[in-house]
Amino acid sequence: MSDNKTHFGYQTVDESEKAGKVAEVFHSVAKNYDIMNDVMSGGLHRVWKHFTINTARLRKGDKVLDIAGGTGDLSRGWAKRVGKEGEVWLTDINSSMLTVGRDRLLNEGLILPVSLADAEKLPFPDNYFNLVSVAFGLRNMTHKDAALKEMHRVLKPGGTLLVLEFSKVFKPLAPAYDLYSFKLLPLMGKMIAKDADSYQYLAESIRMHPDQETLKQMMLDAGFDSVEYHNMTAGVVALHKGVKF
Repeated sequence: MSDNKTHFGYQTVDESEKAGKVAEVFHSVAKNYDIMNDVMSGGLHRVWKHFTINTARLRKGDKVLDIAGGTGDLSRGWAKRVGKEGEVWLTDINSSMLTVGRDRLLNEGLILPVSLADAEKLPFPDNYFNLVSVAFGLRNMTHKDAALKEMHRVLKPGGTLLVLEFSKVFKPLAPAYDLYSFKLLPLMGKMIAKDADSYQYLAESIRMHPDQETLKQMMLDAGFDSVEYHNMTAGVVALHKGVKF
């Protein structure tokens, strides 16, 4: 693959096209995103996010950056952990997702700073945050290595990156998982969100994402130390944790 090509699901596209194609997907699914997450995962995405929030070592007053924060599930959890004296930024590259997340949090009485931000070029200073999180967003980024380096840059020394992402399922479950992903998932997308193509892409993007060990090495290459990961639901998702020393 040449330097200016990348994956969009199973398609090969120009790097310059990928962000726009991903944007179309998330503009399309934003309004039904939470409903579809519950249906697709049987509510398990809430368990995965709850585990992620409880894994973080945070104190009152800490600063947190939620990248690709979408509808705000992690931002809500971080805000409760750091309290009113803390600072939690909800960011996303997609305006539709960010609007849904901001409005949802406002309806719950949570007023957080929001930013339309590209993870590959974060608009924040060096050594600023105690924690950076990205849940189910890294696989959609064109240059994952550049995004990881940016996450490293904005973290304070001693700060933590948490990456919650779909990963490589344990081998005995792979046939059943493939059937679910490529037959049932687009069908549910068509029935509930009236959008089979976007959910076909989401299933394909999960398969093209680096596996647990590859992502661990990518985080080490980006400058993180003591990177470890925790598999959940037989490897359907993994939580990677890296510390900046």
